[in-house]
Amino acid sequence: MRNGIITNTIVEDLKELRELVVEENIPLLAKVTRLTYEHINEHDDFLIAIPDDEPLELDEEEEETEVVETEDVTGQESLEYMLSLMAEHSNKLNEMELRDYVKALKEHAGEDY
Repeated sequence: MRNGIITNTIVEDLKELRELVVEENIPLLAKVTRLTYEHINEHDDFLIAIPDDEPLELDEEEEETEVVETEDVTGQESLEYMLSLMAEHSNKLNEMELRDYVKALKEHAGEDY
C-alpha cells in the first residue's frame, strides 16, 4: 500500500469495472480503466497528476484568482478524482479530463501504446 492505495484490491476492482464498461460499450471508460490498472500494477502506485485546468478568460472587471498548486496532491487524491469523473462520464468536461488522464497514462507508459 502506498499513498493510501491498496494496490492489489484496486487492480482487481478496476479489472471487474472494465468488464462492466466493456459490456455497456463505453470505450473511453474501458480504456482509462485498463490503463489505470496496468499503471498501478506496474508502479505499485498511481503516479499521474490531476490534469491542469484550462485558464479561464476573465472580464476586465474581474480580478485574477489565485492559482492553486497541485504539487502536494497525492496519487490517491488523483485516482479518487479520476474515479469521480468516471461516475459522471457523460458530462463533456469530465469526458475531456478523462481523455487527459488517458493521454497522461499513455505518455507515462512510453512508446508501448
